[in-house]
Amino acid sequence: MLTSTLVIRSWRMKWSLSLGLALAAIAGAHAQTNTPKYSNEFMNLGAGARSLGMGKVQVSLATDATAGYWNPAALPNLQARYDGVLMHSELFSGVVKNDYAAFAMPLDDKTVVGATLLRSGVDNIADTRALINEYGQIQYDRITYFSVADYALLLSYARKLGPEGLSVGANAKLIYRNIGSYANAYGFGIDAGVQYNHGGWRLGLTARDITTTFNAWSINAENFKATTINEAIPTNSTELTLPRLVVGVGYQFKLPADFTALVATDLEATTDGQRNTLVSAKPVSIDPRIGVEVGYRNLVFLRGGAGNYQKIRDFGKQQQWKGQYSLGAGVAFSGLRVDLALSRLALDQSSSVNSLIVSLGYGFGSRAGGLRTSN
Repeated sequence: MLTSTLVIRSWRMKWSLSLGLALAAIAGAHAQTNTPKYSNEFMNLGAGARSLGMGKVQVSLATDATAGYWNPAALPNLQARYDGVLMHSELFSGVVKNDYAAFAMPLDDKTVVGATLLRSGVDNIADTRALINEYGQIQYDRITYFSVADYALLLSYARKLGPEGLSVGANAKLIYRNIGSYANAYGFGIDAGVQYNHGGWRLGLTARDITTTFNAWSINAENFKATTINEAIPTNSTELTLPRLVVGVGYQFKLPADFTALVATDLEATTDGQRNTLVSAKPVSIDPRIGVEVGYRNLVFLRGGAGNYQKIRDFGKQQQWKGQYSLGAGVAFSGLRVDLALSRLALDQSSSVNSLIVSLGYGFGSRAGGLRTSN
């Protein structure tokens, strides 16, 4: 009897946590007058182990298919005629699965197109509401499972302009969000970017959700009635994601003995209200990030980055600034790129919770006009 009770409690705790987070997200979006903070936040997890190992500093640096995510204007920097990238990461001890795929190719010597697919989700969430049958007995075959997942498809277009090193680009962004049989949403948005390269300097600007991105939520009210107690059931609504601007500056220089170094910083400005960032204000909050990459003969790379500084209250009720740090390494040979990144998720640096990110990239076919960099 004790074992059965513990099993029931365990299932109920997992169900309450997983489903509760999902329902809270919908209810929060509905309650905050259609412009909730952190809307479509899965779009900001990052792409490519190279960038994640550098603290998400990439707006001015991308030279492969990941440019479609970071800054579509950087797509003309492709060093190969065809380039593809795959990435998989698991967050929060493997609970959240994050997958990414991208491909890019030139149409001519000035124009490049690309496609990016993102998925972030929690799978196999147990619905144990029917675990106890009408006779008060545990019946495991009555357990059902569902998933909570977010998807995005980015279609990118970029073109070089007259001044050498200058390019512009844009993304058309399609979004689908699903919370089991409880709710789903469809959305659309546009990103735009510009990049300028001169000598060893890299300058980039990305305007994400420049026209605001909307999600039209469709709620299954009948399923909500079975899970909510004395709470208002959300109704169909439209959720808006406000614009976000990212400015990036990078510089590459040579070191002795065939070594190179690349140093860059990004300033990310959000417009959805005051956030807990180094520069925090009601209209705009700014999160600065910095990243470094050291390469040897364009074959082996070591990376590091820092960002996401927030003021955290410790157990002594003292507030301290804490950030998130990352390390990375990569190998490039004959068009194949293998990159690893280790990123600390917890702002409490005493925590051992880390995320290991792996990405594979492959470029083939020669292309004149691509930006020659350390990767």
